[in-house]
Amino acid sequence: MNEMYLGQFAFAFYTLIVLAGGGLAVSAASLVRAMLGLVVALLGVAGLYLLLLADFVALMQILIYVGAVTVLIFFAIMLTRAAADGGEAEGPGAGGILRAIPAFLVPAGILVPLLAVYGATGFPTPKNVSPAQLGAGLLGPYTLAFELISVVLLAAMAGAVILAFEKREPR
Repeated sequence: MNEMYLGQFAFAFYTLIVLAGGGLAVSAASLVRAMLGLVVALLGVAGLYLLLLADFVALMQILIYVGAVTVLIFFAIMLTRAAADGGEAEGPGAGGILRAIPAFLVPAGILVPLLAVYGATGFPTPKNVSPAQLGAGLLGPYTLAFELISVVLLAAMAGAVILAFEKREPR
């Protein structure tokens, strides 16, 4: 019985880490602080993977997303050469906040009634998947999705470089 409470406590702890990091990422006054909020949220997700007994996926989350993607975002921030007056710190304003409310309420309005009617079911114990089985899955039926992720990362880096060249003033 104590293990169940410990698992629920760990889930709540990692969920709070993800929510705090996400809140910091969207409300930070500077882009670098927003990136640090993203790092905290991604580390919380890695902790949730550990709770699911997906050790390999948790390590890949830390290595790829917390490591590589964060470095990519950091380079994109540094390449854009934001204005010294901190123009990005102005925030979304009232219009941006009003647009964000439906973005929260629509999925919640769909998911809450569905969960109330059908409930949430799960497995009592997570299935431990070996790295060999995970690799076979990623390079088998999920090859297209796996490759699309790399295309998205390439597009993000190309976009950062394009933004950097557009922001530069001619010499």
